[in-house]
Amino acid sequence: MEMSVREARAQFAAAIQAAERGERVTITKHGKAVAELGPPTPAPPKPKWDWDELDRLQERLGIPTPSPEASEWIEKHFDSEEFNREIWGDLYA
Repeated sequence: MEMSVREARAQFAAAIQAAERGERVTITKHGKAVAELGPPTPAPPKPKWDWDELDRLQERLGIPTPSPEASEWIEKHFDSEEFNREIWGDLYA
């Protein structure tokens, strides 16, 4: 669907309904596309730590293995929702 800025202002509810149906609404100004309105893109999958890969990388780089207590702390905090939201922000949502 395509509409001018003037039409988009006058028929904003219709443009939103089209987006809800999955349509993309192109808004034009003097015949040129200036904006698009459409359904949101799906969120990417939440990042997860691959601990086995981390262990292999650590071994390959010669980084000493952390103590069991440190490993427990790392797993607890790096897999926490709070940590991931702080690091990844909107990507984690």
